[in-house]
Amino acid sequence: MAYCLREKQERLEDHILSKYAMRSNNTQGRECKEEPCDIRTEYQRDRDRIIHSKAFRRLKHKTQVFISPEGDHYRTRLTHTLEVAQISRTIARALRVNEDLTEAIALGHDLGHTPFGHAGEYVLNKVCPLGFKHNEQSIRVVEKLEKKGKGLNLTWEVRDGIINHKTKGNPSTLEGKIVRLADKIAYINHDIDDSIRAKILTHEDIPKEFIDTLGATSRERINNMIHDIVRNSIDKNDIIMSEDISNSMSSLRKFMFKNVYVGSRAKEHELKAHNMLSQLYEYYINNTKLLPYEYQEMIPEEPLERIVCDYIAGMTDRYSINEFTRLYIPASWKEM
Repeated sequence: MAYCLREKQERLEDHILSKYAMRSNNTQGRECKEEPCDIRTEYQRDRDRIIHSKAFRRLKHKTQVFISPEGDHYRTRLTHTLEVAQISRTIARALRVNEDLTEAIALGHDLGHTPFGHAGEYVLNKVCPLGFKHNEQSIRVVEKLEKKGKGLNLTWEVRDGIINHKTKGNPSTLEGKIVRLADKIAYINHDIDDSIRAKILTHEDIPKEFIDTLGATSRERINNMIHDIVRNSIDKNDIIMSEDISNSMSSLRKFMFKNVYVGSRAKEHELKAHNMLSQLYEYYINNTKLLPYEYQEMIPEEPLERIVCDYIAGMTDRYSINEFTRLYIPASWKEM
């Protein structure tokens, strides 16, 4: 184009963004160099690549917390991802950091999640001698597995934010730090909402100390947490919460682990998921010729255990159930 819209956008970033924000034209770049787009900035391109990826589409049929819930309003891994992106963008815009980078990290942070949520992550980490962590798998998805082994060739900053989004992570950019906190804000509050819907919790079960500090409803809690981050991070080279809000959020997270994430009715099908995925893992370890062709092609290059994990982690809940049924349940039994 005679007039490069991307350059205009980059100049606009210099004018609008905080001095601590990551500028699109200052990216450390991609592993494989590409010609820049004349319309979109580098982080806009990353966001678009993630949204158009197969791994992103599969998130709509992957468990967030509730395995096989009866109802249409429970969160999936996709709706969780969209909520994280929304919260992240709100904070990024308020703090005048790079909203496109923040959104790209948020949309890509859970691409490597397994079927059946953390239950699937647990079992693959247990059965695979190489270990398995969903944040590392998300990086593997964008660097290796998408586009038939070519990957998405994302910028360094987006990949850094994805790998470091977990609690113990330390993102290198303010945009990555925003997503790391927004992830927790989103899942703590929407999991409370889903748990109340499932009658595992009631509003009265939420300890009064958290209501007094954070708010009585998901809307109030999310709003208060976002405002606290903005108040405490504005014009600073860090993303932080006040001590009171941070401690309350951490304690509320522990409350959810005790009352929902471990041992509650939300997890009543978890053992079935463990058994099913562990049997699928063993089956494909011993029957590599039945793996899809693109996975068979990787066997000379990488450990078989990692490739089998790649295949299973990429499955949706229902696809893994269908595969297990096809491989282990005689056809005549399905008609009984």
